Amino acid sequence: MDQSPGRPNKAERVSLDRLARDSAFELILTAVLLFGVVSIVRWVIGPSPISRTIPGIHAELWIVGAAVALLLAGLILSPLGRASGGHTNPAISLAMWLFGVFPGAGVIPYTLAQLLGSVLGVVAARGVWRHVVAEPPVVYGALKPGPGWSTWELFATEAFGMAVIVFLVGLCLAVQRLTPFVPWIVGALVGIGIAVLGTATGGSLNPARQFGPAVVSGQTQCLWVYLVAPLVGAAVAAWLRSLLQYRRKVLTHRLCGTVGHPAGNQI
Repeated sequence: MDQSPGRPNKAERVSLDRLARDSAFELILTAVLLFGVVSIVRWVIGPSPISRTIPGIHAELWIVGAAVALLLAGLILSPLGRASGGHTNPAISLAMWLFGVFPGAGVIPYTLAQLLGSVLGVVAARGVWRHVVAEPPVVYGALKPGPGWSTWELFATEAFGMAVIVFLVGLCLAVQRLTPFVPWIVGALVGIGIAVLGTATGGSLNPARQFGPAVVSGQTQCLWVYLVAPLVGAAVAAWLRSLLQYRRKVLTHRLCGTVGHPAGNQI
Protein backbone atom coordinates (compact mmCIF):
# COMPACT_ATOMS: atom_id res chain seq x y z
CA MET A 1 0.00 0.00 0.00
CA ASP A 2 1.30 3.42 -0.91
CA GLN A 3 1.91 5.38 2.32
CA SER A 4 3.81 8.27 0.72
CA PRO A 5 3.46 11.59 2.57
CA GLY A 6 2.27 13.29 -0.58
CA ARG A 7 -1.04 11.41 -0.47
CA PRO A 8 -3.26 12.03 2.59
CA ASN A 9 -5.08 9.01 3.97
CA LYS A 10 -8.87 8.71 3.87
CA ALA A 11 -9.38 10.01 7.43
CA GLU A 12 -7.38 13.15 6.68
CA ARG A 13 -9.29 13.76 3.46
CA VAL A 14 -12.61 13.39 5.25
CA SER A 15 -11.50 15.83 7.95
CA LEU A 16 -10.43 18.42 5.38
CA ASP A 17 -13.60 17.91 3.39
CA ARG A 18 -15.68 18.37 6.53
CA LEU A 19 -13.76 21.50 7.48
CA ALA A 20 -14.35 22.97 4.03
CA ARG A 21 -18.03 22.04 4.16
CA ASP A 22 -18.58 23.44 7.63
CA SER A 23 -16.67 26.63 6.79
CA ALA A 24 -19.01 27.07 3.83
CA PHE A 25 -21.95 26.57 6.19
CA GLU A 26 -20.54 29.28 8.48
CA LEU A 27 -20.28 31.62 5.49
CA ILE A 28 -23.94 31.01 4.63
CA LEU A 29 -25.12 31.34 8.23
CA THR A 30 -23.23 34.60 8.76
CA ALA A 31 -24.49 35.98 5.46
CA VAL A 32 -28.07 35.22 6.53
CA LEU A 33 -27.39 36.78 9.94
CA LEU A 34 -26.09 40.03 8.46
CA PHE A 35 -28.81 40.16 5.84
CA GLY A 36 -31.28 39.78 8.69
CA VAL A 37 -29.58 42.38 10.87
CA VAL A 38 -29.51 45.00 8.11
CA SER A 39 -33.12 44.20 7.19
CA ILE A 40 -34.25 44.50 10.82
CA VAL A 41 -32.46 47.83 11.20
CA ARG A 42 -33.93 49.02 7.90
CA TRP A 43 -37.52 48.40 9.05
CA VAL A 44 -37.27 49.16 12.78
CA ILE A 45 -34.91 52.14 12.75
CA GLY A 46 -34.96 53.23 9.12
CA PRO A 47 -37.87 55.03 7.45
CA SER A 48 -40.89 52.73 7.62
CA PRO A 49 -44.41 52.51 9.09
CA ILE A 50 -42.91 50.44 11.93
CA SER A 51 -40.31 53.01 12.94
CA ARG A 52 -42.88 55.82 12.83
CA THR A 53 -45.01 54.06 15.46
CA ILE A 54 -42.15 53.41 17.91
CA PRO A 55 -41.62 56.21 20.45
CA GLY A 56 -37.82 56.43 20.50
CA ILE A 57 -34.42 54.87 19.87
CA HIS A 58 -34.35 52.88 23.11
CA ALA A 59 -37.63 51.14 22.31
CA GLU A 60 -36.38 50.53 18.78
CA LEU A 61 -33.20 48.94 20.11
CA TRP A 62 -35.16 46.53 22.31
CA ILE A 63 -37.18 45.47 19.27
CA VAL A 64 -34.03 45.07 17.19
CA GLY A 65 -32.42 43.09 20.00
CA ALA A 66 -35.41 40.75 20.33
CA ALA A 67 -35.57 40.16 16.57
CA VAL A 68 -31.83 39.48 16.30
CA ALA A 69 -32.02 37.15 19.31
CA LEU A 70 -34.68 35.02 17.62
CA LEU A 71 -32.80 35.06 14.31
CA LEU A 72 -29.54 34.00 15.95
CA ALA A 73 -31.17 31.17 17.92
CA GLY A 74 -32.89 30.01 14.76
CA LEU A 75 -29.61 29.92 12.83
CA ILE A 76 -27.91 27.93 15.59
CA LEU A 77 -30.76 25.40 15.56
CA SER A 78 -30.97 25.19 11.76
CA PRO A 79 -29.54 22.15 9.92
CA LEU A 80 -26.49 24.17 8.84
CA GLY A 81 -25.99 25.49 12.36
CA ARG A 82 -26.21 22.01 13.85
CA ALA A 83 -23.61 20.78 11.36
CA SER A 84 -21.03 23.57 11.67
CA GLY A 85 -21.68 24.58 15.27
CA GLY A 86 -23.55 27.77 14.40
CA HIS A 87 -20.75 30.06 15.59
CA THR A 88 -21.27 32.96 13.11
CA ASN A 89 -18.70 34.78 15.25
CA PRO A 90 -14.89 34.54 15.14
CA ALA A 91 -14.73 35.10 18.90
CA ILE A 92 -16.92 32.03 19.49
CA SER A 93 -14.73 29.91 17.20
CA LEU A 94 -11.63 31.10 19.07
CA ALA A 95 -13.25 30.33 22.42
CA MET A 96 -14.20 26.81 21.31
CA TRP A 97 -10.59 26.14 20.38
CA LEU A 98 -9.45 27.46 23.76
CA PHE A 99 -12.08 25.24 25.42
CA GLY A 100 -10.40 22.29 23.70
CA VAL A 101 -13.41 21.17 21.65
CA PHE A 102 -12.59 22.75 18.30
CA PRO A 103 -9.47 22.10 16.21
CA GLY A 104 -7.01 24.95 15.85
CA ALA A 105 -6.91 24.26 12.12
CA GLY A 106 -10.55 25.32 11.92
CA VAL A 107 -10.26 28.75 13.53
CA ILE A 108 -8.85 30.64 10.54
CA PRO A 109 -11.11 29.01 7.90
CA TYR A 110 -14.16 29.66 10.07
CA THR A 111 -13.09 33.26 10.70
CA LEU A 112 -12.47 33.98 7.03
CA ALA A 113 -15.80 32.40 6.12
CA GLN A 114 -17.64 34.43 8.75
CA LEU A 115 -16.06 37.71 7.64
CA LEU A 116 -16.76 37.02 3.98
CA GLY A 117 -20.29 35.96 4.83
CA SER A 118 -20.75 39.25 6.65
CA VAL A 119 -19.87 41.23 3.53
CA LEU A 120 -22.07 39.07 1.30
CA GLY A 121 -25.02 39.44 3.66
CA VAL A 122 -24.76 43.23 3.61
CA VAL A 123 -24.40 43.28 -0.18
CA ALA A 124 -27.49 41.07 -0.48
CA ALA A 125 -29.43 43.44 1.78
CA ARG A 126 -28.43 46.34 -0.46
CA GLY A 127 -29.62 44.39 -3.48
CA VAL A 128 -33.02 43.72 -1.90
CA TRP A 129 -33.71 47.02 -0.09
CA ARG A 130 -31.80 49.31 -2.46
CA HIS A 131 -30.55 52.77 -1.56
CA VAL A 132 -32.53 53.12 1.68
CA VAL A 133 -30.05 50.87 3.54
CA ALA A 134 -27.11 52.98 2.36
CA GLU A 135 -28.50 56.21 3.80
CA PRO A 136 -28.86 57.40 7.43
CA PRO A 137 -30.03 56.18 9.82
CA VAL A 138 -29.44 52.66 8.47
CA VAL A 139 -26.04 53.01 6.71
CA TYR A 140 -25.84 49.23 6.19
CA GLY A 141 -26.23 48.70 9.94
CA ALA A 142 -22.69 49.98 10.59
CA LEU A 143 -22.00 50.75 14.25
CA LYS A 144 -20.13 53.59 15.90
CA PRO A 145 -19.57 54.57 19.53
CA GLY A 146 -21.77 57.16 21.13
CA PRO A 147 -20.62 60.74 21.75
CA GLY A 148 -17.86 61.01 24.33
CA TRP A 149 -16.80 57.36 24.16
CA SER A 150 -13.05 56.90 23.91
CA THR A 151 -11.41 54.11 21.94
CA TRP A 152 -10.38 52.26 25.09
CA GLU A 153 -13.82 52.59 26.69
CA LEU A 154 -15.26 51.09 23.53
CA PHE A 155 -12.63 48.31 23.60
CA ALA A 156 -13.23 47.47 27.25
CA THR A 157 -17.03 47.40 26.90
CA GLU A 158 -17.06 45.22 23.78
CA ALA A 159 -14.48 42.88 25.33
CA PHE A 160 -16.44 42.61 28.56
CA GLY A 161 -19.71 41.93 26.75
CA MET A 162 -18.15 39.13 24.71
CA ALA A 163 -16.48 37.74 27.81
CA VAL A 164 -19.84 37.43 29.57
CA ILE A 165 -21.32 35.54 26.61
CA VAL A 166 -18.36 33.16 26.24
CA PHE A 167 -18.13 32.50 29.97
CA LEU A 168 -21.81 31.58 30.29
CA VAL A 169 -21.75 29.51 27.08
CA GLY A 170 -18.72 27.62 28.38
CA LEU A 171 -20.40 26.92 31.71
CA CYS A 172 -23.56 25.64 30.03
CA LEU A 173 -21.79 23.53 27.41
CA ALA A 174 -19.96 21.73 30.21
CA VAL A 175 -23.23 20.46 31.71
CA GLN A 176 -25.18 18.04 29.53
CA ARG A 177 -28.62 19.04 30.79
CA LEU A 178 -27.94 22.73 30.09
CA THR A 179 -26.71 22.39 26.50
CA PRO A 180 -30.21 22.57 24.90
CA PHE A 181 -30.64 26.05 26.35
CA VAL A 182 -27.45 27.47 24.81
CA PRO A 183 -29.02 28.75 21.53
CA TRP A 184 -31.55 30.75 23.52
CA ILE A 185 -28.95 31.95 26.01
CA VAL A 186 -26.71 33.18 23.19
CA GLY A 187 -29.61 34.86 21.42
CA ALA A 188 -30.87 36.50 24.62
CA LEU A 189 -27.45 37.78 25.65
CA VAL A 190 -26.76 39.26 22.21
CA GLY A 191 -30.24 40.79 22.12
CA ILE A 192 -29.78 42.36 25.54
CA GLY A 193 -26.35 43.61 24.48
CA ILE A 194 -27.90 45.35 21.46
CA ALA A 195 -30.62 46.94 23.58
CA VAL A 196 -28.36 48.06 26.42
CA LEU A 197 -25.25 49.04 24.47
CA GLY A 198 -26.89 50.25 21.27
CA THR A 199 -26.51 53.96 22.03
CA ALA A 200 -23.10 53.47 23.64
CA THR A 201 -20.94 51.08 21.60
CA GLY A 202 -23.56 49.80 19.19
CA GLY A 203 -23.59 46.39 20.84
CA SER A 204 -21.64 44.49 18.19
CA LEU A 205 -20.18 41.68 20.36
CA ASN A 206 -19.07 39.94 17.17
CA PRO A 207 -16.24 40.89 14.77
CA ALA A 208 -18.31 39.61 11.84
CA ARG A 209 -21.29 41.75 12.89
CA GLN A 210 -19.37 44.96 12.24
CA PHE A 211 -16.99 43.83 9.49
CA GLY A 212 -19.41 43.68 6.56
CA PRO A 213 -21.32 46.88 7.37
CA ALA A 214 -18.09 48.81 8.00
CA VAL A 215 -16.41 47.61 4.80
CA VAL A 216 -19.43 48.22 2.58
CA SER A 217 -20.23 51.63 4.11
CA GLY A 218 -16.60 52.75 4.38
CA GLN A 219 -17.02 53.58 8.08
CA THR A 220 -13.88 51.80 9.24
CA GLN A 221 -12.59 54.29 11.80
CA CYS A 222 -13.06 52.03 14.84
CA LEU A 223 -13.21 48.76 12.96
CA TRP A 224 -10.07 47.37 14.60
CA VAL A 225 -11.68 47.74 18.02
CA TYR A 226 -14.80 45.87 16.96
CA LEU A 227 -12.60 43.14 15.48
CA VAL A 228 -10.06 42.71 18.28
CA ALA A 229 -11.98 43.46 21.49
CA PRO A 230 -14.38 40.47 21.26
CA LEU A 231 -11.44 38.14 20.62
CA VAL A 232 -9.68 39.42 23.73
CA GLY A 233 -12.85 39.09 25.78
CA ALA A 234 -13.37 35.53 24.53
CA ALA A 235 -9.80 34.53 25.43
CA VAL A 236 -10.08 35.98 28.94
CA ALA A 237 -13.45 34.30 29.51
CA ALA A 238 -12.14 30.92 28.35
CA TRP A 239 -9.24 31.23 30.80
CA LEU A 240 -11.54 32.18 33.68
CA ARG A 241 -13.87 29.28 32.96
CA SER A 242 -10.94 26.87 33.00
CA LEU A 243 -10.01 28.15 36.46
CA LEU A 244 -13.49 28.08 37.98
CA GLN A 245 -14.79 24.94 36.29
CA TYR A 246 -11.55 22.99 35.95
CA ARG A 247 -13.17 19.66 36.84
CA ARG A 248 -15.68 19.88 34.00
CA LYS A 249 -14.76 19.87 30.34
CA VAL A 250 -16.76 21.60 27.66
CA LEU A 251 -18.62 18.88 25.77
CA THR A 252 -18.93 20.29 22.27
CA HIS A 253 -18.20 23.29 20.09
CA ARG A 254 -21.74 23.14 18.70
CA LEU A 255 -23.96 25.84 20.16
CA CYS A 256 -26.99 23.61 19.59
CA GLY A 257 -25.61 21.20 22.19
CA THR A 258 -24.50 17.59 21.88
CA VAL A 259 -27.72 15.87 20.78
CA GLY A 260 -27.01 13.76 17.72
CA HIS A 261 -23.34 14.74 17.61
CA PRO A 262 -20.31 13.22 19.28
CA ALA A 263 -18.37 15.30 21.75
CA GLY A 264 -14.77 16.07 21.13
CA ASN A 265 -12.67 18.32 18.97
CA GLN A 266 -13.72 17.00 15.59
CA ILE A 267 -15.59 19.30 13.25
